Amino acid sequence: MKPYSTACDQNREAILSIIQPIFNTVKTVLEVGSGTGQHAIYFAEHMPHLIWQCSDRLRYHAGINSWLEETTASNIRPPLTLDVAKEWPTLTTEAVFSANTTHIMHHHEVKKFFAGVGRCLTPNGHFLLYGPFNYNRQYTSDSNQQFDHWLHNSDPHSAIRDFEELNQWATQAGLCLQNDYAMPANNRILHWQKTPA
Repeated sequence: MKPYSTACDQNREAILSIIQPIFNTVKTVLEVGSGTGQHAIYFAEHMPHLIWQCSDRLRYHAGINSWLEETTASNIRPPLTLDVAKEWPTLTTEAVFSANTTHIMHHHEVKKFFAGVGRCLTPNGHFLLYGPFNYNRQYTSDSNQQFDHWLHNSDPHSAIRDFEELNQWATQAGLCLQNDYAMPANNRILHWQKTPA
């Protein structure tokens, strides 16, 4: 049975409305944390001009591939093995996309995630990160606070991350914030761009 995420189906149209104009001139996208593979299928089918490269830890590959087997899109690449805290595959890409990942990563993994993105992005490349974030160490909604408590109970090292810290790590990785988009269900899309060398 294929893995399935209700959230992917619920947020995909809203996410596409933001990322599609940005990725209009992009030829390669690396998705970090492809999860079930649902986003990869949907976004690649709606942006046939680009190559969508899936990636995740090895234990998720079978589920991702089960979704890829059912699509007719020819612009999706099978998942690379990628653990953000370990050595990254050697690759360069014009864009990186990731959804609902930083709050399930441990703190040191998030920092290494941003460093890895900075290394693999081409000059002027885009990094788009979707999920819930705190601002000035404050929750943006009661539901996000409840979600954060649930995360902490599931894994004490997981948490909704603070925007200010993420942006600091992005800056250290050579990325400059371009926009911060409000999304449904108290989520955001943060858009950074790599500064030219």
